[in-house]
Amino acid sequence: MSEQKMIYRSRVSDPNSFARTGTLSLNGIEIPTPVFMPVGTRGAVKSLDSDDIDELGYELILGNTYHLYLRPGTEVLEKFGGLKNFVSYKKALLTDSGGFQVFSLNSLVKFKQEGVEFRSHIDGSPHFFTPQKVIDIQRAIGSDIMMVLDDCPPGDGTVSRIKDALDRTHRWAEEAVNYWMKDKRNQFLFGIFQGGTNLDLRLESLDKIRSLPFSGIAIGGLSVGEPRPDFIRTMEGISSYTDRTRPLYLMGVGTVPDILEGVRNGVDMFDCVLPTRNARNGQVFTSQGKVNLRNEKWKLLDEPMDPECECKVCKRYSIGYIRHLHHVKELSAFSLSTYHNLHFMKKFMKELRHSIEVGNFSEFFVKWKNLYERPEISR
Repeated sequence: MSEQKMIYRSRVSDPNSFARTGTLSLNGIEIPTPVFMPVGTRGAVKSLDSDDIDELGYELILGNTYHLYLRPGTEVLEKFGGLKNFVSYKKALLTDSGGFQVFSLNSLVKFKQEGVEFRSHIDGSPHFFTPQKVIDIQRAIGSDIMMVLDDCPPGDGTVSRIKDALDRTHRWAEEAVNYWMKDKRNQFLFGIFQGGTNLDLRLESLDKIRSLPFSGIAIGGLSVGEPRPDFIRTMEGISSYTDRTRPLYLMGVGTVPDILEGVRNGVDMFDCVLPTRNARNGQVFTSQGKVNLRNEKWKLLDEPMDPECECKVCKRYSIGYIRHLHHVKELSAFSLSTYHNLHFMKKFMKELRHSIEVGNFSEFFVKWKNLYERPEISR
């Protein structure tokens, strides 16, 4: 298992949970974990540019294979020497395989032994993804971490549908890892295990993916519509069976309560569109809880969105002004709110890691869970 030794080093573990800190090493870039990754689906974190990402201090972001394959396409990406050169971003990049988008954005998906046939949500053109093709696309993108093609069943999927997903996911995982090992280049490959909220199937899938020489392991198919108690029960059920020598990635999860639950159960990596999407819809995250900027009560308030925040937005602008920008639909409302939310997430993850290092993760967990499971704050 040489690959996981190269990519991940564990540092401090919490004695009362599975929470831990560590370092993710990606081609010379050292990233402290647990880490949150902003989502740049089409090669951009919406409303921000690469200078903003550098200024915020993010060293690992996420792109999506499905969307980048359709636009701008592999011809453009190969011409520019990969996505990082194309967007002028010099740090680390993880790409999802696009499997989730294939199933969620298309109603005419056809499973075949070799892969999955689908039509573009843009123009209806036919396409076919195989485990090997998905890796080839991610090689053109130039990501540091590639994800395998998997079958992500819906949150309310039947046992029969979940078992079918496991059969495909496991078969495709074997094909992908064998293809990758013939030419690893400087890219790492993560496997994904499925199983819905059926713990027996979850553990069966985890056992299979753990047996393969992936660089890391990802939890797929959670937070896709299942009730929150089932999400927590599933996370708790798998926590003692995960491979602690490799990074564990919980895909598509990024609310404060869900990150806390994930870290408590051993997760090292998170990504989610929520901080950026909610910012564009007028919700920001603060040290006191969530704030709806479109609320009339902020209209006359000459204070920062978060009095404890040191981001450039809170240092300069009042919440009354940011509310006005959202109210009149100024484009700067998107960029200013997004910048703040990503600054919040960066600081939150740093404080979370510190709480593990100094031994007060339990107190940190309770404090932030209470703040973010209540309604909007008032002042």
